[in-house]
Amino acid sequence: MVAEDLEGAEDCGVRMFRRERPIPLRSSAAALSNNLSVLQLPARDLTHFGVVHGPSAQLLSAAPEGLPLAQRQLHVKEGAGVSPPLITQVHWCVLPFRVLLVLTSHRGIQMYESDGSVMVYWHALDSGDASSSVQAMFARGIAASVHFICVGTWSGRVLVFDIPAKGPNIVLSEELAGHQTPITDIATERAQGQDGVADMVTADDSGVLCVWRVPCPSVQLWQGIVAAGYGNGQVRLYDASTGALHIQINAHARTVSALDLAPEVGKLLSAAEDTFVHIWKLNRNPESGSIEVEHCHGECVSDTQVCGARFCDPSGSSFAVTGYDLAEILRFGSV
Repeated sequence: MVAEDLEGAEDCGVRMFRRERPIPLRSSAAALSNNLSVLQLPARDLTHFGVVHGPSAQLLSAAPEGLPLAQRQLHVKEGAGVSPPLITQVHWCVLPFRVLLVLTSHRGIQMYESDGSVMVYWHALDSGDASSSVQAMFARGIAASVHFICVGTWSGRVLVFDIPAKGPNIVLSEELAGHQTPITDIATERAQGQDGVADMVTADDSGVLCVWRVPCPSVQLWQGIVAAGYGNGQVRLYDASTGALHIQINAHARTVSALDLAPEVGKLLSAAEDTFVHIWKLNRNPESGSIEVEHCHGECVSDTQVCGARFCDPSGSSFAVTGYDLAEILRFGSV
């Protein structure tokens, strides 16, 4: 099944989201895929945002009305080199017993307490593992669930870290080899009916997807549906158990830069370099078991190369967007 092209299409019916007050950034967002992380703190009525700009990551806390309450900048751990290495991703990993902020770069992997105040773990990338002496090292793709955090690397390996309930005693417990090109993203969900087991999907630069069932989980699967975004603007939906392609959506005119899922309702967010953000509703037909998708909302961020987008809550009632050379985080809430 192929959905019709939707880039530039008008929304059908009543609009679901409206633009809210943006959050100013000290520096604009770098042109990186998935360059936005969001952590909601309902008990404190706050939302944290994380954005990468070159060798630094900017963390912001904002109240519902959009007023920034605090800002913090994180940098790559110092070491040898003429210029500071670039950060490739920043992401909050929500585990059942703690929340860690993970930062990846061309030098290594840094893990912080959720507010970024204390670094609890540092893992340096080993140049000896590079397949070519001229190949640039980096880590990219972050996911977490149960008591593991998984991080992708330039070599195609996935590093699996065992996270304790508290403290800095984090251990690299396993390395998964299944890709020949650099990892681009990782997505997981808890395996249904199996405690402590998760399904994990990893993607690489060549467009290859690997589905894993291992006791190390993390982000972006929904009820056994794998959502993948591609450089040609397509969003493809696969069945995680069989690997079968169910739906191919010509969603965007340029490279998809971010995907996110609202797990409570099965909403899928796709954002791309074509300035558009689309919201889709996923569903499984109870009779046939087939995957169905419906377009719910489209938003154009004019003259902006969108590089990050995330839902701000698990019900998908609001989302945030970053763009290259855009010195603010745009927010959209339900109408």
